[in-house]
Amino acid sequence: MTVTELKEKILSGYRITRNDDTSIFKTCNLEELCLAADEIRKKLAGNHVDLCSIINGKSGHCSENCKFCAQSAFNHTDCEVYDFIDDEKIVNRATKDAEEGVHRFSIVTSGRALGGDDFEKAVNVYKKLRAEVKIDLCASFGFLTREQLLRLKEAGVTRYHHNIETSRRNFENICTSHTFDMKLETIKTVKEIGMKICSGGIIGMGETFDDRIDMALTLSEAGVDSIPINALMPIKGTPFENIKQLSEDEILRTIAMFRFINPESGIRLAAGRKLLTNSGESAFKAGANATITGNMLTTTGTTIKGDVELLKKLGREV
Repeated sequence: MTVTELKEKILSGYRITRNDDTSIFKTCNLEELCLAADEIRKKLAGNHVDLCSIINGKSGHCSENCKFCAQSAFNHTDCEVYDFIDDEKIVNRATKDAEEGVHRFSIVTSGRALGGDDFEKAVNVYKKLRAEVKIDLCASFGFLTREQLLRLKEAGVTRYHHNIETSRRNFENICTSHTFDMKLETIKTVKEIGMKICSGGIIGMGETFDDRIDMALTLSEAGVDSIPINALMPIKGTPFENIKQLSEDEILRTIAMFRFINPESGIRLAAGRKLLTNSGESAFKAGANATITGNMLTTTGTTIKGDVELLKKLGREV
């Protein structure tokens, strides 16, 4: 089967499963793959580009041993460390981002799970955001309980972020302080209580392309709404500090493959955009239809204004 034939099958309603031969994604012409992926994006996901921004609500001293992360207590980085930040700072940031055209705003925190007084602070600030800022609300607080997730939903959060990071096979090479199944269980709970789920991962951590295909299939099976794709930016002091960065072609092939396997989901650019032509212009032509923006955490080097201008130049709706 050719890329064009597979594209037409997907446009006609077919969805790729683990029973399919996915080797075509590794061997086909990249330009042809990207063009086909973008046609799938256009017809099944639309022309709108979803912009989200994040604020680091609590930083450092994370108990988990993820090898890629600057905030892990197991790694020795120059990560800034601070407790849960003031409501005013969060509301001001969300207000400014909304005024610049951002659609979604998320507070993210370090640690296995946000709890105690910090979780109460988060619930309260989300209530303020819902009342004062016209923007959709997301959260990224680790392994929360069903009860905690329900409280966030009641406070106005509509989407929860929880990356699976990589494939099931490769997960233990990345982290051993929690499991892949724990990730999937949290995603399942989020879906069960009626919230949307944002879950993706990081490429360029020593995985094979088959691992990336497996990750895409897992996210498809889980019914994930938004899939952030990060390209590893090696951080000094982490076990991955000397890993060679991915080429643009490798990143584009991965993004296009994710669009084929998740044709209706948001394929969201995250870390590593500076590895791509014009901060991701090439990726938006390869099936991507969302991005983290705002020069914060994973998006260092981009701005909301710059992203809006780029997307309008490409004829996208922002």
